[in-house]
Amino acid sequence: MPATCTPDRYAVIGHPIGHSKSPQIHAAFAQASGQIMAYSAIEAPLHGFAATVLAFRAQGGRGVNVTLPFKLQALALASDALQSARAAGAANALKFEGDRIWAQNFDGVGLVNDIQCNLGFSLAGKRVLLLGAGGAARGAILPLAAQRPALLAVANRSADKAHRLKRDFAAHVELQTGGFDELAGEVFDLVLNATSTGLSHAALPLPAHLFAADALAYELVYGQGLTPFLRQARAAGVHQLADGVGMLVEQAAEAFAWWRGVRPQTRPVIARLSVPLV
Repeated sequence: MPATCTPDRYAVIGHPIGHSKSPQIHAAFAQASGQIMAYSAIEAPLHGFAATVLAFRAQGGRGVNVTLPFKLQALALASDALQSARAAGAANALKFEGDRIWAQNFDGVGLVNDIQCNLGFSLAGKRVLLLGAGGAARGAILPLAAQRPALLAVANRSADKAHRLKRDFAAHVELQTGGFDELAGEVFDLVLNATSTGLSHAALPLPAHLFAADALAYELVYGQGLTPFLRQARAAGVHQLADGVGMLVEQAAEAFAWWRGVRPQTRPVIARLSVPLV
């Protein structure tokens, strides 16, 4: 194969990694946009993330996506971190340029793009609630705040952890924070589940009247069908339900554009990967 046709190499790194849809997503993007690239999935040892990334770069890799449990380590490995990664305290994409490793976090912008562009739900002037105060919530805060909601709130089982986010983001946005037990009497237009309960299949202690009329309930986990959170929302009368497949594809498109300079179409890929919420 001529050198000019040698595909540029990218990968997703995680542990475990067999479930990842990223190779399928990026293959579709590359085919649709005419990019000559190869994208693989790499399972790194739990204590060998940095070595795995550096070996991939040494073998000619151009960039990687990073999934659990390595997003914090990805930020620490980077020589240059952009604002999205610094604010989230984690990175989900790395780009290699010479001896520099650039870090980005596209989870939040992927979430906002899915909500506004794909689901047609404008965030401006809305009351928005994030459930959970971990890395997924951290990455979402600034992109959500940039859309000028009337209120951006964070609730967590540990109120102290939610209050820590209020302090950490005080220079950028005013957050309302507290525990789940402080949600009584509150009503929100958009409720996002950024906890791990979508995978653990545990219900959240949410008040019955949390959701406004015409609210959107958004589960960041994808491919699990009707999770306990979405069941709670449906039981409360919510008709607009979504899981995180659109977020997954949209953040992948942002990484693809960062690496390749071309932003691919996302809706055909979202449609292909969507699981019915029943």
